[in-house]
Amino acid sequence: MAFNDALAAHLATGTTTVCHAWAITRGDGEVLGFTDHDRDLSFDGVDFRAGTGLTAMALQQETGLSVDNSEAIGALSDAAIREADIDAGRFDGAEVRAWLVNWADVTARQAIFAGSIGEIRRAGGSFTAELRGLAEALNRPTGRVYQAPCGAVLGDASCGVDLSAPGYFAETGVVSVDGATLVLPALPDFEPGWFARGRLVVLDGAAEGLSGVVKRDHADDGARRIDLWSALRAEVAPGDRVRIEAGCDKSMDMCRFRFNNLLNYQGFPDIPGEDWMTAFPANSPEINGGSRR
Repeated sequence: MAFNDALAAHLATGTTTVCHAWAITRGDGEVLGFTDHDRDLSFDGVDFRAGTGLTAMALQQETGLSVDNSEAIGALSDAAIREADIDAGRFDGAEVRAWLVNWADVTARQAIFAGSIGEIRRAGGSFTAELRGLAEALNRPTGRVYQAPCGAVLGDASCGVDLSAPGYFAETGVVSVDGATLVLPALPDFEPGWFARGRLVVLDGAAEGLSGVVKRDHADDGARRIDLWSALRAEVAPGDRVRIEAGCDKSMDMCRFRFNNLLNYQGFPDIPGEDWMTAFPANSPEINGGSRR
């Protein structure tokens, strides 16, 4: 690794004043800075706090496209990384950057790692976070799947539907919560089932920024009952505001009639089914593998 000129000159003196600094950018946009120096540092608009107990193991770096891996170890505390935030998933996939820094002159620094947080393990009031290098993304399958349902995610770039348009979302307060079920006001402008397979996002409270996928959406005694596939990983209290967005079952009919978006449909609805592949010649007018009665 080639260091920048200022840091290289400092290292060449043989008497060094270097430390490590890490910046973690969570999915909700919050940036946390840490350093193993005994004083706080600041650069690139980030304050790197000392005394958090965060340390990093040796970085394993490979040539080519091999994945760089490391681990960060630290203590759970309200002032740094809280157990409740880990439980809520706020650090899942968070971006991580690390530098070797001359703490006497922070302009003499070198980035030594960039990646994301993988698995987080906790025990005895501390945590160990797996750090995955940028090459980790190459292990993920990409490309389109040849299937009848649409392969896009509602509202993404390939879909093109604007979920902020009127009629596609609602913002309201929570009436009550029972595990993965949230009871909302009636929402008379939206027919039952409109939000099934959609997304619910918490706008404030302890679970602010967390989201879940809607399993069922039905009217119930003047209220709207929303069942999520799994309970949110932080407490949602009555009165917390949520945003709920329309859902899509990936079918061509829903794309056409609910969202008027057929030109962007990303499925292959006319591909032959398995019955067609096993069909054989017969006198029946329909040779599609079905019943000939």
